[in-house]
Amino acid sequence: MSQTIPPSAAVHPGQPPAIRAPRRPWRRSTREALTAYAFVGPFMILFALLLVVPLGYAGYLSLFRSQLVGGNVFAGLGNYRQALDDPLFREGVLRMARFLVIQVPVMLVAALLFALALDSGRLRFPRLIRLGIFVPYAIPSVIAALMWGYLYGPDFGPFAQLARDVGLGAPGFLTPHWILASLANIVTWEFIGYNMIIMFAALQSVSPTLYEAAAMDGAGALRVAWYIKIPAIRPALMLSVIFSVIGTFQLFNEPKLLSAIAPQAISTSYTPNMYAYTLVFTNQEVNYSSAVSFLLGAVIVVVSYVVQLASQRKARRS
Repeated sequence: MSQTIPPSAAVHPGQPPAIRAPRRPWRRSTREALTAYAFVGPFMILFALLLVVPLGYAGYLSLFRSQLVGGNVFAGLGNYRQALDDPLFREGVLRMARFLVIQVPVMLVAALLFALALDSGRLRFPRLIRLGIFVPYAIPSVIAALMWGYLYGPDFGPFAQLARDVGLGAPGFLTPHWILASLANIVTWEFIGYNMIIMFAALQSVSPTLYEAAAMDGAGALRVAWYIKIPAIRPALMLSVIFSVIGTFQLFNEPKLLSAIAPQAISTSYTPNMYAYTLVFTNQEVNYSSAVSFLLGAVIVVVSYVVQLASQRKARRS
């Protein structure tokens, strides 16, 4: 039985056979792009509403100045020049720089030692120890500040009561001379577990073949840690340093709460964040507070970049 070929499919002599046109690839790529935008869209909308728009509005406010006569007038960069000449702002930034130089190395070295100890596999109950080190990070900073404020209290704190029982004076944890160290102790207690988890997770991803090769060469545990483990987790260490720099200059909760029981040691401009908060909510200087906040952000960016650049140069030399 012969099949009838439709006229449209018939091939005439000397004419090439008809080729079916392929599907257009742009349709599939368009659908994939629309699907991706549908998933990312809600985040981008919230990101714009909660971060980009407020930052833009704050930047707009920082260019104006409120006056008794005339209301808000355009000031250009006048608020920024005033902030650069403001001794309270400069003192707060320098104070946090000292805090950074002292507290961050102590915290990161302790976190690194804990991570190396857990990674060595020689500790008993490593999960319990890891959880115990990490638990302080799960406590909100407000609760931690209140708890340590009670411990530091010169009248009701347990350290003060113990000192009186043995015939000594109450420790001066909340005096102007020791308050920076007391704050450093609270922040270290809060974030040492967080940084330890970052470093420990990085250590878990190091290839075991490196340790086997080092063992065959006769390297001990200390040499393996110094020459293999620490260089291998350098990106994780850099990440912890950057986060610590940002957190240092954003310090607010702990000094703000302790200022209630140590007003002589912690002023309203003790940290740049506290100063910006006081300007906007106490002094009603919204425009100037916006300029101070943007300058603080610029300081954080510059310090973070310098730290990262110094680390990269050191890595290239080694």
